[in-house]
Amino acid sequence: MTPTLQVEDLSGGQRQAVAIARSLLRAKKALLLDEPTAALGPRQSDLVCEAIKAVASKGIALLVVSHDLERMLTTATRIAVLHRGRIAMDQPASGLTIRDIVSAMMGRHAETAGA
Repeated sequence: MTPTLQVEDLSGGQRQAVAIARSLLRAKKALLLDEPTAALGPRQSDLVCEAIKAVASKGIALLVVSHDLERMLTTATRIAVLHRGRIAMDQPASGLTIRDIVSAMMGRHAETAGA
């Protein structure tokens, strides 16, 4: 993207990246992001995740809803999973695996869930 492009000239994924960047720049205390990388390519998704980490490092609370489990394992500091309206898992991301998260999503107790 070049700074002279108009938003209406951008692709859908580029527009989403701009909207996320605006939200991250304006965040004061907390920000909720719902599927922020859903319509983005790998490179744009990586940039969004790096921006999320940078904003979080400034003490701003971020709640990210995402189906991209691999990317969230490397971006989030904490993972929470809801199953049937209840918290099935809520723990630090470090040490978790995709299998742990999927087990919690399915209502099964993974060996490391809740540890």
